[in-house]
Amino acid sequence: MARMIAPIALRMQRAALPGLLSALLLLAGCASAPRQESRVGTQFNQAVAVSPSKRNDVIIMALAQLNTHYRYGGSSPAEGFDCSGLVDYVFRTATDTGLPHSTERIAEISRPINRSSLSPGDLVFFNTLHERYSHMGIYLGHGQFINAPSTGGVVRIDSLDSRYFARRFDGARTLFSAN
Repeated sequence: MARMIAPIALRMQRAALPGLLSALLLLAGCASAPRQESRVGTQFNQAVAVSPSKRNDVIIMALAQLNTHYRYGGSSPAEGFDCSGLVDYVFRTATDTGLPHSTERIAEISRPINRSSLSPGDLVFFNTLHERYSHMGIYLGHGQFINAPSTGGVVRIDSLDSRYFARRFDGARTLFSAN
């Protein structure tokens, strides 16, 4: 079922159904469990393991952020997002797991996976500033990912196979536990 979400998401984006997503998120938010921090003091645990049952929640929350403005250092829909702020917000809201506001630190606490093993909700990393893990996004399935790409832009869906991102792909990682 999770692999079917990406084509549906693309149709929803084109059909502009933000009201439906907002209603779904409102209902999901009412049923959420108390937030569980993955922090010890100011340090993040090295082992972050999110239940695979939360994959769809991650995708729905990520899609709800489409067209939110980019803002360097941003970490909320109201102020805008940068790439790691988007990932932290989505995982914190959808899974009650707070993450560092740093692509490099998120890479450190996530588990590497093969690109061929990507599942919706996994993370994709890119070298966009001649620096490893300088950009990231959330994989949606079917070669698509959602990200907050750059100043002046908005949260959007891109393809791993696009000329720009294919040349800069830096690896795939996951925060989901193996079982």
